[in-house]
Amino acid sequence: MKEDVQVPEIGESVSSGILASWLKNSGETVGEGEEIFELETDKATLAVPATAAGVLEITVDAGTEVSVGQTVARIDTGGAAGAARSAPASSETAERTPVPAGAESPALSPAVRRVVEEHGLDPAAISGTGPGGRITKEDALEAAGSVKTQQAAGSAEPAEKPAAAPAQPAASGAPPPSAERETRKQMSSLRKRIAESLVASQRSSAHLTTFNEVDMSAVMEIRSRHREQFESRHGVKLGFMSFFVKAAQQALAAYPGINARIDGEEIVYHNYYNIAVALSSDRGLITPVVREVDHKSFAAIESEILSFITRAQQKKLMPDELTGGTFTISNGGVFGSMLSTPIPSPPQSGVLGMHTIQERPVAIDGEVVIRPMMYLALTYDHRIVDGREAIGFLIAIKRRIEDPSRMLLGL
Repeated sequence: MKEDVQVPEIGESVSSGILASWLKNSGETVGEGEEIFELETDKATLAVPATAAGVLEITVDAGTEVSVGQTVARIDTGGAAGAARSAPASSETAERTPVPAGAESPALSPAVRRVVEEHGLDPAAISGTGPGGRITKEDALEAAGSVKTQQAAGSAEPAEKPAAAPAQPAASGAPPPSAERETRKQMSSLRKRIAESLVASQRSSAHLTTFNEVDMSAVMEIRSRHREQFESRHGVKLGFMSFFVKAAQQALAAYPGINARIDGEEIVYHNYYNIAVALSSDRGLITPVVREVDHKSFAAIESEILSFITRAQQKKLMPDELTGGTFTISNGGVFGSMLSTPIPSPPQSGVLGMHTIQERPVAIDGEVVIRPMMYLALTYDHRIVDGREAIGFLIAIKRRIEDPSRMLLGL
């Protein structure tokens, strides 16, 4: 008996995607729940599991555009496939039996083959830790990293060599001999979508950015004082983002134009607060949405953001979780950015940029003191929002971050 493997329903907003890679080969046995292919949409990349155990027969090649409900493979669930039913659900739970380097390697999955080809690796030299000694993508990436480390060490500490003959002068204007000078790589669907969205935003809106700075002393003191108790009670760390999400929500309530969008010749004001939080992934920037922020606690917000991060790494983030935001917060500070001018995601009219915290001298009550300061940037659509409102919005956030009791009291 053969069971069809179909592209699953992955959200109301998604009807198609790219079958990015097969994680198993035709003829291989798969366990029910074992991830067998990656589906790349214009919003996220998802790892799709097998719905049955058996022998896989692939019918659609990697790199093909596929539709929701389309059959891309079949699984033979009878006969020789019986052993697959008792196979572990994933390679992570299977017994990890390394294959000695130099031994004959098992067949490579498309994802592993891509890493091997990109980095010029010898599969026979890679120790496989997957089921039956299969080389996993992680094994290949680790091997690639080791090669880079060895190359870097070799270039940093060159061995002594005998004196070489005098070098011949290069021809005028000719570049010195070198390896491949350029590498071309196809843009992913997600990267193309990001590019199109940002260009459209710049083209169709009147963007303006205003700045302010905030003293992080009060928030840092609260985090330090309550960190252990908060984590013990809620099972999640108390980060900076929940403070800014709550502060932004209250500021949006005071300045509704920043929580609005233009629809033709009308302005649509949102009476709810779905705040997107920009996260960096290996496929590009993603912005999962924390919905109904005004009804959520700090712990609920921190838990939801942690869940987004974890599931994005596991390729389990659903496309619908990346839509419906009314405002966005981006934290370039985690990468060390001092200042930036973020671009709003259409049709939103505003985005808040957080930046790195840096101790700086500031004047307080006539004295110069050292405080942990952060620059804030608000980019907004000037068609909806005036400068006075934008400045007031940033000041509203500043007041709540510098005196977090305001958020508890609704001030």
